[in-house]
Order: sequence, then structure tokens, then C-alpha cells
Amino acid sequence: MDEPCSHVPVLVEQVRELLAVRPGEVVVDATVGLGGHAAVLAEGLGERGLLIGLEVDPANLEVCRRRLADLSCRVELVQENFAELPAILASLGVEQVDVIFADLGVCSAQLEDGARGFSFLHDGALDMRMDPRLTTTAADLVNRLKERELANLLFYNAQEYSSRRIARRICEVRREGRITSTRRLGEIVASALGVDPKSRKEKIHPATKTFQALRIAVNDEIRCLERLLEFAPDLLRSGGRFGVISFHSIEDKPVKLDFRKRKGEGLYRIETKRPIVADEAERKANPRSRSAKLRVAVRLPEG
Repeated sequence: MDEPCSHVPVLVEQVRELLAVRPGEVVVDATVGLGGHAAVLAEGLGERGLLIGLEVDPANLEVCRRRLADLSCRVELVQENFAELPAILASLGVEQVDVIFADLGVCSAQLEDGARGFSFLHDGALDMRMDPRLTTTAADLVNRLKERELANLLFYNAQEYSSRRIARRICEVRREGRITSTRRLGEIVASALGVDPKSRKEKIHPATKTFQALRIAVNDEIRCLERLLEFAPDLLRSGGRFGVISFHSIEDKPVKLDFRKRKGEGLYRIETKRPIVADEAERKANPRSRSAKLRVAVRLPEG
């Protein structure tokens, strides 16, 4: 089935092989998005299997619902963050599952929609909420945080080493009026760094890390990931597989450290001594896959 937009799921064959879904199992796609990975995971479930998909974006969820409508297994799709997975499983009468999978990347459809405010490439309101039920937008953070708070946000969420210069410039500009658009923020960051994006030699736009940091903050992504890592061992059956695809070190490091910790506690066997990355063919066909890293752990029996 073709993707309904330009978004193409990454590392599909590696996910299929390492998570090895079997008939009758219970699979959780914690970031079901448009259903790309979910459709692959569901292939092995058969009629007795259960696929549970979580997604905070209602537009994505509607596309996913249509895409997965013809699956033979039971499908439960829920508009909720994976930080609430224990409560969701309880509401469905599920105690433990066989697979938990999370792709932490942002869907291309979200980036390409200027109205969502995720990208400086498309002018729009400075929003960045994946879940429209959230109340704080990127514009709120940019215009409300103190200079030091803003600098810390940029540094810790995106390793932006020019965070102080950028925060200082943002605070100078917002005194003249509220910063409300993605294009305006992109211009402010570029000016703070003394870079003209239109004539830059670098491939990466100077505002890339600033936008990443704000998106992570708006959606509380690191805290939600830490919660998923915390309760995953209790939700996985013995032999259950836990797979996470990350796209930058801010996400990958907590996963790596948690897997090592659980291994030391005798809870996990790490299947990927080094993260799985896309091969050259996939990187050429899907540039988004270049920064993707897949880590997989298996839940060991108690004791």
C-alpha cells in the first residue's frame, strides 16, 4: 500500500526481523503515526493477534485508521501519548504485551504543513504541538521564557552551543513585538549567528536545532520517553521485544542508558550491541533515514 503522503517509514525490514511478530501476540505501536510500521508489524499477528496503536495527532490517526482497516487482526487505535500506556492497556483489559515499538521521529506530513509550525521552511504560526489538546505553543515559550531559561532549553534539548547568543537575540527582538511566525524565528536565529540562510555553505539551516529544542519542549518529549522506558519492563511478557528508533542523541542516549541499566538488573538482553542504521540504498532512497538508529531489547524471565 502506498504512503498517503511523502512520509516513508525507516528501517522497515530491520524492524520486521528484530521484533519478529508471531501469530496471536499483542503488539503496541506507541507512535503509530500514519501506520507504516504498524502495517508491517501486523503482518505476523494473524486473526488472533491484537495491534494497539497510540498517536497524539488526530489527523495522523484518521489516516492510520483508514490504512489499517483491512487488517485481519484486532486493531485498537487510541489518541493518547505513550506516556499513558499503562492506563491505556488497563482500559483494554491487557496486562502485558509481546512487543512495544516506538519511532520517535516527526512525521513528514507534520513538517510539510505550515499551519503546524514545525518547520522554518514553511511559514506559519509558531505552534509545534503534535497534540492539539496541549495548551502551550512554541510561540508561548519564545515570548515568555527568561533569557537564561530559553538558552538552557536550546542547549539541553538540542545541544545548541550558540544557545546564549540565540536567546539574547530573541529577547531583544521580542521587546519590539511578539514573535509569532516560523519564518520570523528562523530569520532571528540566523541573524544571531551572523548567517544568511540563502547563501549559506552549510547544508543544515542555522535554526534547525532551535526548532528541534522548542518542539521537544512543547511536546514534553524527553519526559514522555523516560516514562515509557521506566514502565516497559513491567508491561512486557517474558520474551517480549522492545524496539525504539531515535533520530538524534537527545533521544538515543536515554534509550541506550536504560537498556544497559536493565541488562545489569537482569531484565533485558540487548539484541543490538550497536544501533542498527540504514544501509546506503535506503539512505539514498529516503534521506530521512540517515540519522535513524534502531535499538532492540528482549525481556528476560523473572529471576
